[in-house]
Amino acid sequence: MASIFTRIINKEIPGYIVAENDDAIAFLDINPLNEGHTLVVPKKEVDKLFDLDEDTYLKLQSFTHKVAKAIEKTIPCLRVGVAVIGLEVPHAHIHLIPLHGMHDIDFGRPKLKLDPDKMTSIAQRIKENL
Repeated sequence: MASIFTRIINKEIPGYIVAENDDAIAFLDINPLNEGHTLVVPKKEVDKLFDLDEDTYLKLQSFTHKVAKAIEKTIPCLRVGVAVIGLEVPHAHIHLIPLHGMHDIDFGRPKLKLDPDKMTSIAQRIKENL
């Protein structure tokens, strides 16, 4: 069965997509730790990040760099944090999280609930800064 990320990639379900190329896609996390929290996902459905072949992994990292720079231009923050957890969805992905302090990357804290208009606005602003 396809992961929820594969379903977003295939446009079977909606996502707040901020960037996409032939190999990867980036979209806002619907349960963000902070505004601008973005997931960067290879289009190839592989469970663990380090199980990707080297070429796909390197392309994903290059794409992630571009998305992180756009987030940094869009969302006021001290830096964009990076996390690879991978336990909640069996599809490799990288979290990019705008940080104001160490507490911002605590996945145990309550997630934000942003309305669809706010999410659309954030996604559009990040796209504009790519």
